[in-house]
Order: sequence, then C-alpha cells, then structure tokens
Amino acid sequence: MKKNTVHIGLTNPKGPTNVGAVMRAAGCFNADQVFYSGERFARAAKFNTDTKNRTSTIPLTAKDCLLDNVPEEMTIICVDLVEGAVSLPEFEHPSHAYYVFGPEDGTISQDVIDKADAVVYVPTKGCLNLAATVNVVLYDRQAKLTEIPQNNDLIRTSRDTNNRVKVKGV
Repeated sequence: MKKNTVHIGLTNPKGPTNVGAVMRAAGCFNADQVFYSGERFARAAKFNTDTKNRTSTIPLTAKDCLLDNVPEEMTIICVDLVEGAVSLPEFEHPSHAYYVFGPEDGTISQDVIDKADAVVYVPTKGCLNLAATVNVVLYDRQAKLTEIPQNNDLIRTSRDTNNRVKVKGV
C-alpha cells in the first residue's frame, strides 16, 4: 500500500450533484476510491455532475455495507454531527484513512459509528452539505499532512485553462 491512502464512504447519498462534487474533491485531494451505499444515488446517477470526469480515474463503487472488506490497515473515521465526536481541528489524520460520511438528510447508523476507530465533526453553526463536508475534511487532511507541494507549479497545473492571472511582480 502507498504511503497515504484515502477511501471515502458515502452513506446513502441523496443525489448526483453532491456525489459529483465529492468526486471532484476526491480528485483534487488525492483520494483513491469512493464508495456509496443505498439506492438513491444509483437512481439519479444519469444526472451526474462529475465535471472533471474523476470517475475515469477514481473508482466510484456501490456497496451494500460501507464497512464490508475494508483493508486491515485502514482506520475507519466517521464524519458526522454525533455527540461525543472529536472536533476536526483537534483530529490527527492517520496515513491510511477510510472516511465515512453521513447523508444530507440523515445520519450514519449507530452500528457503523460503533465500529469506527474515530468519530469526527466539523465545528460549524448549522450543518454543511455532504460535498462541502468532504471538501473540508480532505483539505484539513492535506493541510495537516502536507502531502502536496505548495508552489507556482501546482497552481499552473491545477487552475482552469482560462486563468492566467499572476500576483503583481511575479
């Protein structure tokens, strides 16, 4: 297994807009795989909004149970507004993480929470939507683990083709 591995589990996501945005985040923050449970996304998948076509490089796989066949070296981290959870700013991300996120209109089951190695929440006033939560957690991971170099080469390869703006004097 590589140095850092990230899997994402989506608990019965409601629709293609959030799943498409999750796939974009997975690509931006180097996630390896995305899994989802439930039937709602599969019914709405034809309306997919994966604007960067991340599903061509990052597997998006349906699972009956998100915790089936989790690799032994992966740490299971549930991310949801659950009493007793650790605040994301206080959380130390493991090298091999499997983040399980709750649905937009529900929560992760108690059974899955009980099997997690850690439970984390994003400290906000009100709740974020699914895709926003995935982006925040993956950004926090990247910022804390400093996996990606931060320089102009990264900016040049990451920005949109219509963006050639520079800071004055550069």
